[in-house]
Amino acid sequence: MSQRNQTLGEFIIENQASFKYTSGELSRLINSIRLAAKVVNHEVNKAGLVDILGAAGDTNVQGEDQQKLDVYANEKFIQTMTNRNIVCGIASEEEDDFITINSQDENHQNKYVVLIDPLDGSSNIDVNVSVGTIFSVYRRVTPVGTPVGLEDFLQKGINQVAAGYIIYGTSTMLVYTTGDGVNGFTLNPAIGSYYLSHPNMQFPEDGRIYSVNEGNYIHFPQGIKDYIKYCQMEEGDRPYTSRYIGSLVSDFHRNMIKGGIYMYPKSSKASNGKLRLLYECNPMAFLAEQANGKASDGFTRIMEIEPTELHQRVPFICGSKNMVGKAEEFMQKSI
Repeated sequence: MSQRNQTLGEFIIENQASFKYTSGELSRLINSIRLAAKVVNHEVNKAGLVDILGAAGDTNVQGEDQQKLDVYANEKFIQTMTNRNIVCGIASEEEDDFITINSQDENHQNKYVVLIDPLDGSSNIDVNVSVGTIFSVYRRVTPVGTPVGLEDFLQKGINQVAAGYIIYGTSTMLVYTTGDGVNGFTLNPAIGSYYLSHPNMQFPEDGRIYSVNEGNYIHFPQGIKDYIKYCQMEEGDRPYTSRYIGSLVSDFHRNMIKGGIYMYPKSSKASNGKLRLLYECNPMAFLAEQANGKASDGFTRIMEIEPTELHQRVPFICGSKNMVGKAEEFMQKSI
């Protein structure tokens, strides 16, 4: 039986049998993410004291300005997973293409690939707002011992074996699932260990928070406009409260605890939405569904979408089950 005073390491060992695959490799992978997160957390907490704030002067493959912490976090996560010889491939939101690891080693038997958004919401660092890391893990589909291919990364979300996020906020938390519920671990900075603080996290089926960038309202599809008006209407337990941080991890984390819906729909400015299917939407959808929530593009279950490219964008609606269902109703009506 899991106890709140358990460390993340103890929890992983105790729950090894509940993993779909029990080779121990996945456990070591979660541990490597934990280690990299502690390093990044240390740097995030020094922001303002060292030269880590602001733009790095480059753009990523999406054409977005890279922040210095984007580059730092990307390097640390890739370095940690590579050095520990745990995965056979990594894809990062900050990299143009996927990274093949140890492809020349004939004895390379690693089975997992990782897709990662190293620092979600990094533009908020300069104003001391919570940011995060998002990760997603799949078993490779190409033969073990051969170099990874694009098909190892372009898998539907339903094939994920693990997913999670780290939120660097008033406290630092690692929240993850391996398909057997969602658990949250809070870092004790005094001793550098994560402790089980939020066992069996669940979205309330209903909520009173909606999270969307209403500055883009005029560009949203009619169904989303209608749903926002529904949220604002004085009736029953409405109007709902509008809360939007602009960091997916932060908005998702709050809504999972308190009940709510997060929306980043397509718009006349972004015909496919803004969020990346593989690095953001699939892992968050996996977590949501494991926590009694729901994730959709407005019409289709996120984890059923067939990826066609590494940096593919999709509309994203995620959160409390009944709220997402109501948003889908408005989208259907607007067709």
